[in-house]
Amino acid sequence: MRVLYFHQHFSTPKGSTGIRSFEMATRLIKHGHSVTMVCGSYGGGETGLTGQFIKGRREGNVDGIDIIEFDLAYSNKDGFVKRASTFLKFALKSIGIALTHKYDVVFATTTPLTAGVPGIFARWLRFKPFVFEVRDLWPELPKEMGVIKNPLVLAAMSILEWCSYRSAHRCIGLSPGIVEGIKKRGVKASKIELVPNGCDLNIFANETNAWRPEGVAENELMAIFTGTHGMANGLDAALDAAAELKKRSRFDIKLVLVGQGKLKEQLQQRANEEQLDNVIFHSPVNKAKLAELMKGADIGMQLLANVPAFYFGTSPNKFFDYISAGLPVLNNYPGWLASMIKQHNCGYSVEPENPQAFADALEHAADNKNFLPEMGNRAQMLAKQEFNRHNLADKWVTWVTGAVK
Repeated sequence: MRVLYFHQHFSTPKGSTGIRSFEMATRLIKHGHSVTMVCGSYGGGETGLTGQFIKGRREGNVDGIDIIEFDLAYSNKDGFVKRASTFLKFALKSIGIALTHKYDVVFATTTPLTAGVPGIFARWLRFKPFVFEVRDLWPELPKEMGVIKNPLVLAAMSILEWCSYRSAHRCIGLSPGIVEGIKKRGVKASKIELVPNGCDLNIFANETNAWRPEGVAENELMAIFTGTHGMANGLDAALDAAAELKKRSRFDIKLVLVGQGKLKEQLQQRANEEQLDNVIFHSPVNKAKLAELMKGADIGMQLLANVPAFYFGTSPNKFFDYISAGLPVLNNYPGWLASMIKQHNCGYSVEPENPQAFADALEHAADNKNFLPEMGNRAQMLAKQEFNRHNLADKWVTWVTGAVK
């Protein structure tokens, strides 16, 4: 079967961003299907193509995946207008592929929400089976965060969301809250499947060399955050906790923030002004280097801004990377991940916007390091039993290809 796969932010493991689409595509190939991946050029991502762009695109085959990459650079540092423009350009270029390419089923994954546009055209103009994957609920999330306030823009996004859901023969939600959100838009439960992000055990669970960034001693507790430094991530919470730890003279705890994003410079400036030398910023690293970094860490920080829509409506890659690597997790918001951490006793869950509780958890971890490996083992057991990427990918493949009668 030929699958046309749209993911604007696609990356191979050589990049420093999520690789869900790469894993799903390679799983399709393992099951005997062929895949054409249509994507843009994502900051931190790595498609594997190195040739020159000709008329705004380049093509090639990477690890068995046929890739069409548009010359549309995107970065989390871009402003709203530039990002919106890039999203729209990708959607328009993708329509051309959807209307001319040979395929049996079209699959599109967010973000952005405009990823569903080529699928809508494929469904109604070429009568092709369309499967739509939802990674975040839009426009609910940007509305609650206050990122988008214009009622006309929100209305347009709501219409596009409705059209994408109703055009799709099948939908996939990455978290329980996302599945419920799709149902609320009138989609039958029988047309929705829950396939959360999975654990790359072949990357993070293998024996590997450990390392720590400069400034972190071997005897210090190292708590790491690995991901985008943007509004949604709420990393001021980490700096608030660092300030609290400094008040308590706990100089044996270091918070390492790995990644890039729109707010990184602002966070660095705050850390400098407040002399938070217990916070260390590190540039993004690829998956192999990240696995080595996690091997040297003591605990992983799963942080988000205090937005209720996040509680059950996200499926963060970093959480699954942490438990894959056998790291206990410190989570700072309620929801389905917090419940799992408590149920499996594989970390700490603190209430949002409470730097004292955040600092308390880190102090407890530093004072009870001998318990952390046991927590980490339980985290990795959870990864293996419930979130093995290969098992989830097989489920995903069955659901996507099953849309073809």
